[in-house]
Amino acid sequence: MSDAPDVAALALNVAIPDDLQWNDERRGQEYRLTSITVRLQPDGHLAAKAYGRPIAGGRGGYTAFTVPQTAAVIALIEAAATQAATLWAQHRGL
Repeated sequence: MSDAPDVAALALNVAIPDDLQWNDERRGQEYRLTSITVRLQPDGHLAAKAYGRPIAGGRGGYTAFTVPQTAAVIALIEAAATQAATLWAQHRGL
């Protein structure tokens, strides 16, 4: 029996650099994707969804978009996960 706490979610948000941002459309509205939420799944793999704001302005809905599987975007996600792991390992408590 383990005394380790049951951690339900591990997630981080990463800003998408300007040169890697892209546009996507949902319900007739075009969005500029500027951030990615990365989750560590129980099996150790990463899952990612992109978020952004409507190009026409306004708040828009909190709508997830598929992350393109390009080498540059994958490298960004993996580097962010590695950096987050380093930062978590160095925490100094409350």
